[in-house]
Amino acid sequence: MHATHRRYLMCRPTYFAVEYAINPWMDPSRPVDRELAIAQWEQLRRTYLDLGHTVDEIEPLPGLPDMVFAANGATVIDGQALEVQFREPQRADEAPAYRNWLEQAGFPVHAAKHVNEGEGDFLVVGDYLLAGTGFRTAHAAHAHAQEIFGRPVITLQLVDPCFYHLDTALAVIDDRTIAYLPEAFSTGSQAVLRRLFPDAIEAALADAAAFGLNAVSDGRNVVLPVQAGGLAAALRERGYQPVTVDLSELRKAGGGAKCCTLELRGSTR
Repeated sequence: MHATHRRYLMCRPTYFAVEYAINPWMDPSRPVDRELAIAQWEQLRRTYLDLGHTVDEIEPLPGLPDMVFAANGATVIDGQALEVQFREPQRADEAPAYRNWLEQAGFPVHAAKHVNEGEGDFLVVGDYLLAGTGFRTAHAAHAHAQEIFGRPVITLQLVDPCFYHLDTALAVIDDRTIAYLPEAFSTGSQAVLRRLFPDAIEAALADAAAFGLNAVSDGRNVVLPVQAGGLAAALRERGYQPVTVDLSELRKAGGGAKCCTLELRGSTR
């Protein structure tokens, strides 16, 4: 297993809160400790830097408590970016903020034609683009992404509302290996995943519920929640290096390490 340098975009949770419920994990009546959320986010950012990766930051905007979940801000592959179009109106204003940052950073940005929530539902593995649908990203967005990026797109149907984005149910470990929760997918999608990735790591429900599959890997080091101990052990048995963090406060809004992390692929930096 070999680690490769990555460039990430993150957004400090300065205005983090749970003010509405747009997924099963969100409960506005449950107290949120914003200072703890910031401290946990800082730990994640420092972890990436300690692993030798580059971290850029986008300025958080007031009134957008979910902007911390940068993975939903775009999809960036081979130096090209696809703009997002959120399904929920509460997050709509995040899209132009991320588009503006990417344009200023020199990335060509393609306008969204359909609802898509960035790397929440688009995950690169080798030459393929795995694409989730069922709760957020529209199926039509998959064909649009294929035209933009020129990579074969594999459509995967999500069936459990607790795993509403692909990146909550499946983690890309390296160019040939994934970890996933089978029961989060339709029968046909499970068959596709078994065919494409016969050596995949199948996660337990408890680890997936701890957002263990909302992980970030550089090919060797896999950053995931400390609460996902079973998955960490499975990764270690395969020769990967689990790097655990605690993002329990951000999980109150339905997010984890991957949700907080947009990979800027094909960057010249």
